[in-house]
Amino acid sequence: MRTFVAGQEAYNASEFTELALGIDRELFVGVPGESHEERAARLDVAREALADLRERAESDEVAAWDALYAEALTRTVPMLRAAARRRRVRREGEAA
Repeated sequence: MRTFVAGQEAYNASEFTELALGIDRELFVGVPGESHEERAARLDVAREALADLRERAESDEVAAWDALYAEALTRTVPMLRAAARRRRVRREGEAA
């Protein structure tokens, strides 16, 4: 089954979210293995995007919901990273 949003095909859930909401999930969540410099640059852009969404939210309900979603993504990142660290430590401990 093929999924289209606004005439563009979404090949996976991440693309669907980006097309439907106009939010690049990876911008707020990050990608595994990014360097400290890449993370800092991504977070700078994410802050600017979130500020823009908040500004547009004053007169646009959809932008307000997008801002809430982006903020929620930003808050979930530490939990995901902590879980990944725990899995990595557990695997290293099992191998030893």
